[in-house]
Amino acid sequence: MASKSYDKIADLCDDLLLQVAAEGVVFQEEWPYAIHLLGHIYVNDINSARFLWKSIPSVIKENKPEIVAAWKIGQHLWTHDYAGVHEAIRGFDWSPEVQGLVTAFSGNYTKRMFKLLLSAYSTISIADTAHFLGMSEEDATNYALQHGWSVDPASQMLTVKRQLVLTEQKLDHSKLQRLTEYVFHLEH
Repeated sequence: MASKSYDKIADLCDDLLLQVAAEGVVFQEEWPYAIHLLGHIYVNDINSARFLWKSIPSVIKENKPEIVAAWKIGQHLWTHDYAGVHEAIRGFDWSPEVQGLVTAFSGNYTKRMFKLLLSAYSTISIADTAHFLGMSEEDATNYALQHGWSVDPASQMLTVKRQLVLTEQKLDHSKLQRLTEYVFHLEH
């Protein structure tokens, strides 16, 4: 957590959980379930988060609201409720141990949703953009404008500016030679 290697948390927790279980140690109350769940959510492994959630004893779920709040994020991801993900993040007062992970996930999730909008739309309403990004309409408009999009105030529509991706094609002379010979063979 201190190194902010959030993408490694889920695997680390899984390994430790298996190690401790293999040794026969009962640790249920002390296990950092919220961090473990959020680790899976951070790397977008919702299936593993779901299975972990199902394995957490009911007593712990009832006594640890942060675990329930972490799972609420997972539920919204599972149902593709984009705005619900942001509401679940903002709807809980996260502990200092978890806050950095939640903040990092929130930033990554917003970027991922923006990339999705970028690939799926050529124009999109400000309201829909705000919905997907979990922002106010003003913040969503400013975010889009910062990324080169344009806005039509009359229609309340944003025009997507696609990023040009330059790909360098390497010419394989042997393939060109074979193609030339093949075409020559077909013509004669």
